[in-house]
Amino acid sequence: MKRQAHTAKDVMSSGPYSHAVDTGEYIYLSGQTAKNSLTSEKQHLTIQEQTEACFENIDRVLNELGLTEAHVVKANVYLTSMKYFEAMNDVYQTKFTEPYPARTCVAVLELPLGADVEIEVVAKR
Repeated sequence: MKRQAHTAKDVMSSGPYSHAVDTGEYIYLSGQTAKNSLTSEKQHLTIQEQTEACFENIDRVLNELGLTEAHVVKANVYLTSMKYFEAMNDVYQTKFTEPYPARTCVAVLELPLGADVEIEVVAKR
């Protein structure tokens, strides 16, 4: 299998990883948090603001590959508490249209960089 790694210019990496790996048909994006933005310090944001920032970063990575949110077929959402589910969902539902991508949402003990939400997606060309 041939794979190509991509790192977006306007999205910070918080460790040794690629923002996306392109396998030809599918593109696997690493999880994005509000803290992965180069444009500003994302401190003390609401869960809605963090979710918006996650999608801003996802959009930047997808756009550099010539893709949009319409290409997303799967999303994994990680929350530090399920009390954030409804507020995250309010933003999430504005990002996609029917048929919605498959999705998993789980609560985790904590996320990198103090984030409360992290979103990773898989896109198909």
